[in-house]
Order: sequence, then structure tokens, then C-alpha cells
Amino acid sequence: MPESTHILVYIGLLFLASQIAGRVAKSIRFPRIVGYLVVGIFLGPSLVGLLDQKLVDHRLMLITDIALAIIAFSIGGSLQIKEIKQLGRSIFVITIAQVMGAVIIVSLALLAYGELSGLKNADGNPNLFLPMVLIVAAVSAATAPAAVMGIVHEYRARGPLTTVLLGVVALDDALTILLYAFAMTMAQSMIGLSAEFSWHSAILGPMQDIVIAILLGGIAGFLLRFAIRWFTQQTSLLAFAVGAILLTSGCATTMHSSPLLANMVLGFVIANFTVHSEDIFYQLERVEEPIYGLFFALAGAHLNFSLLMIASGLAPLITLARFGGKLVGTQLGTRVIRVPKSVRRYLGISLLPQAGVTIGLILHARGQLAGGIEHHANPSQEMAVIDYFVNAVLASVVINALLAPFLLRFALVRAGEANNNKPYREGK
Repeated sequence: MPESTHILVYIGLLFLASQIAGRVAKSIRFPRIVGYLVVGIFLGPSLVGLLDQKLVDHRLMLITDIALAIIAFSIGGSLQIKEIKQLGRSIFVITIAQVMGAVIIVSLALLAYGELSGLKNADGNPNLFLPMVLIVAAVSAATAPAAVMGIVHEYRARGPLTTVLLGVVALDDALTILLYAFAMTMAQSMIGLSAEFSWHSAILGPMQDIVIAILLGGIAGFLLRFAIRWFTQQTSLLAFAVGAILLTSGCATTMHSSPLLANMVLGFVIANFTVHSEDIFYQLERVEEPIYGLFFALAGAHLNFSLLMIASGLAPLITLARFGGKLVGTQLGTRVIRVPKSVRRYLGISLLPQAGVTIGLILHARGQLAGGIEHHANPSQEMAVIDYFVNAVLASVVINALLAPFLLRFALVRAGEANNNKPYREGK
């Protein structure tokens, strides 16, 4: 389409195309998310090119931010205090175990690959290899909350596995951000982009951002709790909830904090401390499906199949190592602490979805390193090494995006928690 085409044309097209694709996917017994992703890939720069790179990367990013904010709010709202009291310790232990499992096994796999392939001694700065291993391992720990919530929502899943899964996902990204900040600071020090390693920048800085996000979400939640006492109409409740979500996201972004975590906290406060919480989430669920469709169609448009060719050796390795790390870490965590059998059996394969957080962090790392090495002797050769790792991570996200929804559906069905006939929040 010509550049003069109004942005609403693309948004309307994505709304319609995603819903058609979702219906087709469901008719052939695929998760609807797969349909959304496939239509996004088809319309995106990789294939038809109806959505060009500039449009996907810039003009439509606000839609992605809004959708992620609403999805994060829903995840927070799914965490009930009475259920967390029963499984809270399990959620905390399992989160740490599966994150560290992914980080350690991905690190070991990349180190072995570097030795066997000769990548460790590639042209450019030979000191780049280990820093990139640290960064890739850190970002590999993330689990995509949007993909998890989309499948849980589609199949109306409820039960111990779903509760633990949503709790782990809620904590997973906060821990991943901390690990990434630590890895990034270490990498910059090793490459010579910073004078020395700083614990403040590696740990205290990210912790400060996390605390700010929690405070923002908590304050917004309690303010909304008092405000909606005066507005009992269903449409007013929805308007107040959406307004609070967008305001919280904007404030968190302005303060360089995590809008995802802030909205999780907002949803948690509303679900557990507000009289009309069931009405709020019921109204939100009525508009969630088109939002999921739009979000995952855009996510699909970001995925580039040419990356699979560029990093054809490393991408599958990262995917398999991350898969193994999540499974091993989850098994260790569930053996340390008692959990229901369904959680022990199926949680590991439920944690494979990977998308927005990983993509955002690895692209952030590329930008930081690119700006730092521009004054080095061989910046183009060093960027080739960095881009090889970045493309491998992005390609592994493509693989995960297409495989993980099937594995998550399998886990929920085998655990007996899918296709609950009751509304998702009823009885909570």
C-alpha cells in the first residue's frame, strides 16, 4: 500500500484478518493463536509485505503496548490470594528453579557450540563470545505472558496447573529483567565499554525499577477501587479499568519502569480487594479476544523466516537448550516442594512460549553494544558477531511461537483443566 494510507486501514485489516485466521485455526483443531501468528507472518515483511518493516516496528507499536498492558492486567487478575496461599511457596521456588535451569543449560550449550564450531575464535573481537553467551542465556529465561494467557483464555483453563503457571509467568519476567541487567553490565565490562563492573547498575538499578512498578500498580489499584464505588454500570466499570490500565502503563514507561509488572500488580489488587472485580473482568473478557488477535497478528508480522537461514545452526540449539532448561528446572523445583501431580508432570512444557520480552531485551542489548563498539578498531566485524547471536535468538522465538501453543494446549488438556464450561472467573 502507498505510504499515504491511513494507519486505521492497517488496524482494521489486522482485526478482520486475525479473526478469520483464528476461526480457521479452530476449525482444524489448532489453537487460535497459531492462526493469528500465521496471518501476521503472511501479511508481514517476510512474505506478502503488506505490512512493511517501518509500519510494524514503529507506527503500530502503540497497539502492541496497549494489548500487552491489558494482557498483563488479566494475568494479575487471575492470581487469587486464597489460591496463592496454598501454592505461593511453590510458585516462588519453581520460578527460580526453571529460570536458572534455562540460563545454565543455554549457557553450557552455547559454550560447547562455540568450541566445536570455532565461533569462539571468529573474526572480530574474540572477547565478544562470552559476553554474548551471558546475554543470550539471560534473555532465554523469559516466558511470554501474552501467549500463556491467550491459550488459558481460549480454553477456559482452571485448576492447580493453571494457577501455578500464571503465578510463575507473573514472576518470571521480573526475574529475567534482573538477570538481563546483570548480564548486560558484565558484558559491557568484559568488552571494555564500561570502566568496571558495578553491582549498583547490575542489581540495585533494576530492583529500583521493579519496586517503582509494584508501587505504581498498587497505588493505581487502590485508587480505582475507591473510584468505582460511585460507578456501578457495566460500561463505566470497563471504561475505568481500561483508563487505569493505560494510565499505569504510561506512568511506568515514563519512569523507565516495567508497564508489564505494574499492570500485573494493578490486576491483582482489583481482583482481590475490589467489590465489583468479577464485573470488571467479565466486561474486559468480552473485548479480550479481538485484542489477542490483533496482538499476535502483529507479533507474527515481526517474525522473519529469513533469520532461520542466517542462524540455522545456533537457533535450534538455543530452542532445545531452553526447552531442556525449563523442563529440568521445573522438575527440580517441583521435587523440592510438594505440588499436585498435574503441576509436576505438565508445568515444564507449559513454560515454553517466548516472544515480546525476549525480543525487546535482545534488541535492547544489540543497540547498547552497537553504540559502544562504534569507536573500536573493527566495528563492522564485531557487529557481525553480535548480529549472529541476535538473529539466532530471534529465529528461536519464531520456532517457539509456532510450537509452544500446541504444547501448552496439550498440557492443559492432559491435566484436565481445559474446556471448563463455567466462565473463567466464576466461582473464584
